[in-house]
Amino acid sequence: MFRFSDLWRWDGTIGRGPYALIGLLAFALKHNLDRFVAGAFFQRNWGVFNYWVPLSAVVRITSLSPADRFFLGTMLLISLPFVWIGVSLTLKRLRAAGLPGWMVALFFLPFLNLAFFVLLCVLPSRGGEASELPPRGRAGALLDRLLPDHPWGSAAVAILITSLFGAAATEFSARLLTEYGWGLFTALPFCLGLSAVLLHGYHRSRSLANCLFVATLAPVLVGGLLLSFAVEGVICLVMALPIGLPLSLLGGVVGYYIQQRHWNRLDAPATLGMLLLLVPSMMGIEAALPQTPPLYAVRTALEINAPPERVWQQVIAFSEITEPPEWIFRAGIAWPMRAELHGNGPGAVRYCIFSTGAFVEPIEIWDEPRLLKFSVASNPRPMQELTPYGEINAAHLDGFLVSRAGQFRLERLADGRTRLEGTTWYQHGLWPTSYWRVWSDFLIHRIHLRVLRHIQRQAEQSTESPRSSKGRQQ
Repeated sequence: MFRFSDLWRWDGTIGRGPYALIGLLAFALKHNLDRFVAGAFFQRNWGVFNYWVPLSAVVRITSLSPADRFFLGTMLLISLPFVWIGVSLTLKRLRAAGLPGWMVALFFLPFLNLAFFVLLCVLPSRGGEASELPPRGRAGALLDRLLPDHPWGSAAVAILITSLFGAAATEFSARLLTEYGWGLFTALPFCLGLSAVLLHGYHRSRSLANCLFVATLAPVLVGGLLLSFAVEGVICLVMALPIGLPLSLLGGVVGYYIQQRHWNRLDAPATLGMLLLLVPSMMGIEAALPQTPPLYAVRTALEINAPPERVWQQVIAFSEITEPPEWIFRAGIAWPMRAELHGNGPGAVRYCIFSTGAFVEPIEIWDEPRLLKFSVASNPRPMQELTPYGEINAAHLDGFLVSRAGQFRLERLADGRTRLEGTTWYQHGLWPTSYWRVWSDFLIHRIHLRVLRHIQRQAEQSTESPRSSKGRQQ
């Protein structure tokens, strides 16, 4: 019999029924406690996604205000007993299912911990619960027919089934829900690798090398299907690979340990069905509870051998950039071409022309020759997807990477030169934000450099011209 004191003990085992019941009750209790504390003492709203969103803030906790640090510290303190209970119960459950204890680390991974919780609720304990399962019905018989016993045949069918599911789930999230979130970029690749390995080891356990091979090919084939059916382009697939492939391999490792237990004797259809239903369910929850993207800032600076007055003339409106675009721009990322100014002073409108259209930038601060600050009223598409087709209309091309404001700050240096700093404030609706920010910051920084270096060349050339003409007159 399970006792209350067992919640705090790390030894022993627990069945899947009590584990699921206690886990759900503990989550409901903690969520309502968090909502009460956040609302009653801090006047803040607290939702389900707040359990994952603050993780990026914890990494940069020194940048938080004292009030935010106190709030976050309070919420972390409240969570400690629940974390202890969750870890202890998960270790007991892993021990009962005959799985290695290191998998408890999955308890701390956003969204993957939900898939892991469902998996532990479905898998029976080793020896104790297997006899309680009903005999396999039509779904089990269908798997018997679909999956060959031969290792290469089972691998091919497993990869095909999971990749078709992955492509359909991506289409469901991107096109139908217009959602590029945790479900798509974390839960889906993990479940792809896990499901592919479980299918591969349905008849008999496979080696770790074979499991990792299947877990690698499954997401790769999903990418090939998305490219072939004009759902996504090459650039976005390459960007998603560094997060999707390791998660798929992690799912493959978990699947390897599960199928080592001769899991085909258990209720395989129920386990696979729960995993595959979990992914679209997560996507639907994200779509129903949308998150507000944080506002990020990218700053790039360089020094120019010209006074601020001369640099200012290039900042407000610069001529056509004749330098060939870098490889990243030739691959399809939108690149700046020129800037035009309509009007003068605050209220004027600056148009920064890119390869995909124009940024419309109403001027807010005109402090010549020190600061030019503007909002962004209209954004062009951030890229032209690289695809075998003429053009594709992926949902993330509109409204997911949005510039909100920008500025140029000019600082006069002691020797008469100018330090020019460009800043862009932007949002993106891709999750996990910390991962996608690496890409967006990099791309915006390259755009800044292309503009700033052009301004540098133009300002320095115009500074040298009078000297050159004076020398010729002498």
